Amino acid sequence: MALLPPFNRTSRTYRPPSWPVRGLARRDAPRTAPPADDEVLLDVPDDRLAPVLVAAARGEYAPARELLAATRAEADWENRDRYARRLAAFARSRDEWYEEWRTAAPHDPDALLVGAQLAVDRCWGSPARAELLREVSPLITAAAHGDLSDPVPWRIALDHARGSNAGHTYFEELWEAAVRRAPHHYGCHVAALRYLAAFWQSSHHACFDFADLAAQDAPAGSLVQALPARAAFSYLTDGRGPEVSRARLDAAADRVIALSARFPAADPWPAEVRNKLMYVLVRLERWTDAGEQLRLIGPYATSFPWGRFSDDPLGRFLEIRDEIRRKTAGGHPGSEHAGRARSGDH
Repeated sequence: MALLPPFNRTSRTYRPPSWPVRGLARRDAPRTAPPADDEVLLDVPDDRLAPVLVAAARGEYAPARELLAATRAEADWENRDRYARRLAAFARSRDEWYEEWRTAAPHDPDALLVGAQLAVDRCWGSPARAELLREVSPLITAAAHGDLSDPVPWRIALDHARGSNAGHTYFEELWEAAVRRAPHHYGCHVAALRYLAAFWQSSHHACFDFADLAAQDAPAGSLVQALPARAAFSYLTDGRGPEVSRARLDAAADRVIALSARFPAADPWPAEVRNKLMYVLVRLERWTDAGEQLRLIGPYATSFPWGRFSDDPLGRFLEIRDEIRRKTAGGHPGSEHAGRARSGDH
């Protein structure tokens, strides 16, 4: 079980993955014409979530309740986390269905979960965020008590701790509670990585240590395999701190390439992982690999990471897509692993 390095004060030497990352068997879909610009979609919900959002738009909460209850019964924590986030985001603009649900079933663990996420989201952009977040702590506690096996309220608690400037000892207690419930939950690991980056500014080597060890401990098909690329993304967009070696950045990308190969092409479920990976590969000037991820992405763009660089994330995705196509049209010269990546926005 990976712990935050600055907290446990232990260290292990970084080593690149020992398993092969090239020539890995992948689930290839038949090669078809790439989607046109007007066929590319942003943040498409999967087949389970889409009808729930349609029902919520009609003011109906029962499908949302049933979907989240199913994820809890199946211990499907990754999808539970995704769905809770998306439902809370929808409720920020249209909350009638959620308010009816909360009134009808105030102790429903799934309603409590959405309510906790919604409360944190509403506070996040405020200049008084830290103070406001402290006021919503009881909602997160209620969500955690709703189902003691559920790690998702603890992911919300980890985000809450970062936003409220909580101390390291308190964060470590939350982290240990989270990983007891789900040792390889991706959302909790991302929350821990973001806390580490926020409170040890420009400590990219510590972030990579945490991400690499977590990925080494996780199963090959776990989303935690994408954590080193998240650390690489942070480094490449930060522009501060000591340099991270090109070999380490390439190893992070290779690990996620192997993970991406496990999922079908043109599938909305791994779309965010692939969009983030594509950005990292572009920054590393690994154009052939970026082109392959573009093929696997198909029509599914995601707001992250492109919303970090533009108020029009879909437009930014299309710009990067065009750049990849130009670079790979006649075969881009040079080694895919050559050169030095520079920090800063692409």
